[in-house]
Amino acid sequence: MDVITLFKHLIERKSETPDDGGILDFIEGYLDDFTAVRIDAEGVKNLFIYKTFGKGEHLCFAGHVDVVPAGEGWQTDPYKAVEKEGKIYGRGAQDMKAGVAAFTQAVKKVKHFDGTLSLLLTSDEEGPAKYGTVEVLKWLEKERMLPDACIVAEPTCEAQFGDAIKVGRRGSINGVIEKRGKQGHAAYPEKATNPIHKVAQVLHHMAGVNLDEGDEYFSPSQFVITDIRAGMEVTNVTPGKLKMMFNVRNSTKTTKEDIESFVHRYFKEMDYTLTLDQSAKPFVTDVNTHIVRTIDAAIESVTGIRPKHSTAGGTSDARFIAPYGVDVIEFGVRNDTIHAPNECTTPEQVESLYKVFQKVISLF
Repeated sequence: MDVITLFKHLIERKSETPDDGGILDFIEGYLDDFTAVRIDAEGVKNLFIYKTFGKGEHLCFAGHVDVVPAGEGWQTDPYKAVEKEGKIYGRGAQDMKAGVAAFTQAVKKVKHFDGTLSLLLTSDEEGPAKYGTVEVLKWLEKERMLPDACIVAEPTCEAQFGDAIKVGRRGSINGVIEKRGKQGHAAYPEKATNPIHKVAQVLHHMAGVNLDEGDEYFSPSQFVITDIRAGMEVTNVTPGKLKMMFNVRNSTKTTKEDIESFVHRYFKEMDYTLTLDQSAKPFVTDVNTHIVRTIDAAIESVTGIRPKHSTAGGTSDARFIAPYGVDVIEFGVRNDTIHAPNECTTPEQVESLYKVFQKVISLF
């Protein structure tokens, strides 16, 4: 089986979160000379599969086999790998069955390596992500098998294949502010305390404000208001409470405590509560580490392009890997149709990704 045949086979396994579509069993059988460990939890299927060639470093390829629901608007069957006009269509084509096919085929073909090669696969990246990669990492730490370096094959490229890798990700902090007031008649505003009027006085100091200046890796952390609601949708009653929701995609320069201080600066004279939830912490991998230098060289060797080092975008399972002290980066095909109807990539990108991973293994 070549990498394109493997890629098409994966697309045709319907694997909407947390269903793996039988892919993990298939990969376990496909890599039949590797040692497989199943670390399933709470209905989520996880596979760690590895082979030790020598006493050198442990290189892991990580990814997810689950996909988001297909949705509407498809011109082809989302669970048939349809090839037309130079593209292969199907749910998960970019995110991220191209990456899974490329690294699975790359490790299968290896005859010699100085250390250990492994795959970490989950069926719960597109969902809550509570019982996927997190559980595998706990097991790896317990067994003292954490890798030295990890490549997550998420789609990272922008305008052309090879133009970007992720060396880190911003964190994500969600917040809810509840401002209490006193409900009253709109005709007697002096007898009420209108929380909308109170919040309106400080809103311009907060909405869209940068909480730090960013740095060479990260854009500034911005206070992004996502929802404001109050009242009973009538015109003659002022509300007794206002709820404001916000999100901060934070760099390493802004913490939860910084956000608490920022909110308190403008709400300290008000009766309010603040709830913060950090779903992801920011991280960045030093560009001088072995894995970054190796993948830079591999991409340039295959494509002739020197990739930029980016931290843009949302989150990935790399956020769980980095805190264990593992040097982690992300690299995959273009990401222009991820989660969209008619998701697709080209055979050339899948082949090139496979060649990049082969080159990484040979250079590592």
